[in-house]
Amino acid sequence: FHQACSPFIQTARCYARPVRRKRKEIPSHLDDLPPTMLKKDYANVPIINSVDDVVKRLLSLEMASQKEKVKIKTQQLVEKVRRSPNDNGSFEVQVAMLTAKIRTYEEHLQRHPKDKNNRRRMLMDMDRRKKLLAYLRRVRYDMFENTCKQLDIQYSLPPPYTRRITKRWVVKKAFCLKVFQEARKLKAPERLKQRREWQARARAAKE
Repeated sequence: FHQACSPFIQTARCYARPVRRKRKEIPSHLDDLPPTMLKKDYANVPIINSVDDVVKRLLSLEMASQKEKVKIKTQQLVEKVRRSPNDNGSFEVQVAMLTAKIRTYEEHLQRHPKDKNNRRRMLMDMDRRKKLLAYLRRVRYDMFENTCKQLDIQYSLPPPYTRRITKRWVVKKAFCLKVFQEARKLKAPERLKQRREWQARARAAKE
C-alpha cells in the first residue's frame, strides 16, 4: 500500500532543476605568460637547473598565485619602457606599473562588478596615469609616443573646459551682451568721426 502524495509534492516534482549557466571566459592580460616560467624570486637562482622537475613545477607560474603573476607581468612592462637597467622611478616606469594594476582591476571588476572599493582604486590609478602621460606629452613627446606604443595605451585628449549652464549665468550673459551693444551704439558717432578724419588725412597726403 502506497501512501498518496499530497498535491503540493506532486506539483513540486514537475519542476526541472535550474540549468547552471557557464561563466564566460574573460581574456586576461596574463595569458601570454608561459606556465613553465619560474617565479620572480627563483628565476636567477644558480642551482635552479639542477633541481627535480617536480620542484621546478612547484616554482613555476603553473602553481603561482595571481599576485606573483602580476609581479612578473609588471616587470615585463617596465622592461619595455625603462631608460636604463637601473631606472626604477622614471615617468615611463610609473606608467607601466600603473598600467599593470589598472588591467588587473579591470579583469577583477568584470567578474565582480559590484566591488566599489576596487573600482575606486582603479579610477584613482587611472587619474594618476593620465597626469603622468599628460606631463610626458607636454615635455617629451617622443617618450610619450613610445610609452603608449609599447604598453598599448590609447591616450585621449582631455575635454575642453565646459561651464555648467545655469539660469543666473544665462541672464548675466544676456545682460552683458546688451550693455556691450549699447556701448557700441554710443561710440559709433565718435568712431565715424575718426574714420572721416583718417580718410581726409590720407587724401591730403596723396595730393
